[in-house]
Amino acid sequence: MMKLSPLFDTLQTIPIFFRPRQFMSPIPTSLHGGDQVAIALKAHGVRTIFTLCGGHISPILTASKARGIRIVDVRDEATAVFAADATARLTGIPGVAAVTAGPGITNTITALKNAQLAQSPVILIGGAAPTALQGRGALQDIDQRPLVSPHVKLFRKILRVRDLCPAVDEAFTVACDGVPGPVFIECPVDLLYDEITIRQWYADAAGKGTSIPDRLLRFYVNRHVAKMFSGGAEIPAPLVQRIVAPRASNSSLQATLSAIAKAEHPLLVIGSQALTLASEALQIAAAVTRLGIPVYLSGMARGLLGRDHPLQMRHQRRQALREADCVVLAGVPCDFRLDYGRHVRRSATLIAANRSAKEARMNRRPDIAAIGDAGLFLVTLAAQSSATDTTSRWSPWIAQLRARDAVRETEIDEQAKAIGNYVNPIAFFRALEREAGDNAVLVADGGDFVATASYVMHPRAPLTWLDPGVFGTLGVGAGFALGAAVCRPDSEVWIIFGDGACGYGLAEFDTFVRHGIPVIAVVGNDAGWTQIAREQIKMLHDDVATVLARTAYHDVVRAFGAEGILVKNMSDVPAALVRARALARAGKPVLVNIWLDKTEFREGSISM
Repeated sequence: MMKLSPLFDTLQTIPIFFRPRQFMSPIPTSLHGGDQVAIALKAHGVRTIFTLCGGHISPILTASKARGIRIVDVRDEATAVFAADATARLTGIPGVAAVTAGPGITNTITALKNAQLAQSPVILIGGAAPTALQGRGALQDIDQRPLVSPHVKLFRKILRVRDLCPAVDEAFTVACDGVPGPVFIECPVDLLYDEITIRQWYADAAGKGTSIPDRLLRFYVNRHVAKMFSGGAEIPAPLVQRIVAPRASNSSLQATLSAIAKAEHPLLVIGSQALTLASEALQIAAAVTRLGIPVYLSGMARGLLGRDHPLQMRHQRRQALREADCVVLAGVPCDFRLDYGRHVRRSATLIAANRSAKEARMNRRPDIAAIGDAGLFLVTLAAQSSATDTTSRWSPWIAQLRARDAVRETEIDEQAKAIGNYVNPIAFFRALEREAGDNAVLVADGGDFVATASYVMHPRAPLTWLDPGVFGTLGVGAGFALGAAVCRPDSEVWIIFGDGACGYGLAEFDTFVRHGIPVIAVVGNDAGWTQIAREQIKMLHDDVATVLARTAYHDVVRAFGAEGILVKNMSDVPAALVRARALARAGKPVLVNIWLDKTEFREGSISM
């Protein structure tokens, strides 16, 4: 029997894009697969798609725009995923990015992994080569599953038009259920255009020959197309499911209440996962206040209690953990940030509230594992707590921690007074802390400069601090700021860039200008990868690959149409920040290039 595979050599000579005559009319003859994706996205409340255009996904973009979904195109596919990640973190609703096949998808891998480790519900829609040409050398055709699958909760490959809408429904459910995370939908290009066009394209590819191989080829192609479009004319109604957040068991709740009631030195550490339900942020903050336990905030939880809450501690966390007799980790694993659990003394009662049983037990098994949403756990804990009976007993403990904080703040103030040739980074952040608006969202992208900011800056409110998370990814700044500005147009969005990190996203100032995104970027320019250089020079006596230049980043953004400001002296900082805010209020993105002095503020900061 004749094999059909060689007959498809003919198909490989046909480009995946269609003949110009088939695009002459702006009105489609029928709804196409791109329409089905757009209809489903609209039903799930998607307001923005972040993208870098490509022929494989064009029908999705045009159909989404036609339905009122904003299309924000960027200069790097990773930026699109970072932006979707930021919107997901700030709203609790999955953010959506769409990229073309092949290199478009490979360019997103770092951003996907960052979202996975940060437990962020991102939906990435990727293009793919035509179904009949996959594995045959078509343009940008690779096997995308083995590249993407390790970094997502679900990889869904679509083979029929009628499965497009259900795949979007499934993606939204999976992304938010249990431990949130990214989902990938692969949409071959021939499923996205209208049936008439695709049938004609495949007919042209098969030819009109009368030989037996030619007839077999046409038979196979017609059957293949029929399967692709079978049932595709009827668009299924999108299914928007309400995801019920997992709750910790009542036994773990009661055990926690008992442990806290007995504690003399309780401590609460809250991380990003506790803010998975973004809409509940204020309720979670109120619960923390009612519990009356001193608290350290990290990641997306920064700002949960506002700027100066009496229960929030900012310094000497390691020492506090070693002194505490009962520690509640809410959405925080015992990873390198807690020295793999060794920061908590062995005699303390350790309580881990986490959606992930694996993370709750990572490196150190807790005395009480409360498996469920950490934010809801705190809310329920507060509702059932008799904290008023115990908080007076904790007053000396809280006073001790606050006194220690005050000493450290005084030390920082003294270090801010140091005068050098350029700008003292600590003094700069003191100035920024005074100047940034009450509605400021702070995006952190860098090493040494950003770590300094984390000590000095006080996020204003819940969900106003964005950093990459446990993966420590550089290059998130432009995408995170883009996502934050799009979903919070009334907020003042600041990017805190290290000069090394800003190189990843500098071209996105073109995106900010084109889309009217008035972000304010401040670049700590000390001409080096300083966080690495500190330890490398000390331990290996060589600064190789850690030296940069005092690059004119302010001139670069001016070329993109943004505003650039150069600051070399501390005396010029206040006026520069005032001007930057004024420019942003007028709708113009701006970058402030700050020449920094070297300091010893972050000595001994290497992490592994």
